Amino acid sequence: MKLALDTNIYTDYAEGIPETVDFMAEHGEQLYLPSVVLGELNFGFMKGTRRQFNERKLQQFITRLKVDIIAVDAGVARRYGIIYLSLQKRGAKIPINDVWIAAGCMEVGATLLTRDRHFRGVEQIEAVILGGDS
Repeated sequence: MKLALDTNIYTDYAEGIPETVDFMAEHGEQLYLPSVVLGELNFGFMKGTRRQFNERKLQQFITRLKVDIIAVDAGVARRYGIIYLSLQKRGAKIPINDVWIAAGCMEVGATLLTRDRHFRGVEQIEAVILGGDS
């Protein structure tokens, strides 16, 4: 399965949360990180006290697991418009970064692995929601 990882999933993986590590090992044939997730992670690293350690750990994760980065390009931008309009028409709201993350998933045809239940409202992508009743 092609899996795109949400910010909270990378964090869980880095902390060794068994549910996340096991799911990725069992189902992650190809792993993706949307560039928006990288931005959120870098913001967190910059605010923290272990910036260099966390940046190095992320780079090792990307390299060792051959993670592909989903860049925000014209294709992702178009899908952002499709998803955002669909949500707006239904009166559904999710954080704007999550619309971009969903657009990246839609662009590469990946299933989003997340803990955020609001992704259930994004009809254009498949999402696996860890941590309870998925």
